[in-house]
Amino acid sequence: MPKEARKLPRPALVTHADELPLDPALLLKMHGLMVQARVLEERLIAMYKSGHGYFWIGGPGEEAFNVALGLLIKKGQGPAFDFLHFHYRQSATLLALGESPLGALRQMKNTSTDPYSGGRNFAGHFAVRKWNVAPVSSPIEVQYVMAPGTALAQKRHGGDGVTVVTGGDAGTAEGDFASCLVWASRPGNELPILIIVTNNRWGISTSYNTQQGVKRISDRGAAFNIRHKTIDGNDPITAYSELKEAFEYVRQERKPYLVEANVSRLYGHSSASGANYVGEEADCLAQFEAKLIAQKLLTAQDAKSLRQKWADDIAEMARQAKEEPMPDGSDIFKHIYSGET
Repeated sequence: MPKEARKLPRPALVTHADELPLDPALLLKMHGLMVQARVLEERLIAMYKSGHGYFWIGGPGEEAFNVALGLLIKKGQGPAFDFLHFHYRQSATLLALGESPLGALRQMKNTSTDPYSGGRNFAGHFAVRKWNVAPVSSPIEVQYVMAPGTALAQKRHGGDGVTVVTGGDAGTAEGDFASCLVWASRPGNELPILIIVTNNRWGISTSYNTQQGVKRISDRGAAFNIRHKTIDGNDPITAYSELKEAFEYVRQERKPYLVEANVSRLYGHSSASGANYVGEEADCLAQFEAKLIAQKLLTAQDAKSLRQKWADDIAEMARQAKEEPMPDGSDIFKHIYSGET
């Protein structure tokens, strides 16, 4: 696809790019998690390229939005807490929830100690029962049609727990996304579901500009009377502020909200496309660091030291994962059905 197709202007969107309205401690926390997530993804890519993994797919470039999302989730198990139907670019959200990078490294290495699949799934395919993280699957966007089920359970349960579902822009062309909008918005039976589309303008190697007739995916919410908004997902301040408003609406009104976040894709689709750095994409981490340095909340040396700290820590975790055992064929059918003997 010619570069000019990638550089067509995007529609205007909600942004707080010139403001620092959040508490400095929160801003620095978000920055620290973004650095941790970026270093983790770079290590996962390095593991794949050196033969210590079979496949990589992740979210470098989406850290600003995904960290903000993770910090706003009400985590726990059961319908009183948020149910999470994620896709495979969500590593920064897991870290913001409090997960260790070691789990992602184990899954990349496919060790039996992998906490998400016992070494039997692709990287980025998380599943955390104690936090209501439903298993991430490879088929595109099936999570959108599953999410209304947990939202319906939460509606019947009461309380302020909501369902969160995330996916990419390309998958919104599939019927599962439309089904989600229909089931979330039935008059008198609206569901407490936060529907998120992270729009990186690509579907593997197919440009958004050749596939979507709408300028904003969020506008599709209008036909279903769903409150909706398109935001700058590359700015963590905007992401946090707008997601906070969306969460509050869904928790209080028990109705759906559709958020489209424009984000970047810094290393292509996956290892299938080379997992090489894409220089013309906006880098949310570099932009945020520049803003924090300009506001004297951070120095360039602080940022460099933090990145080195995480590089050292995650390298040590990768060495640990490298020495752990692989799955054994005798338990290949374990964890397939609930209540198995």
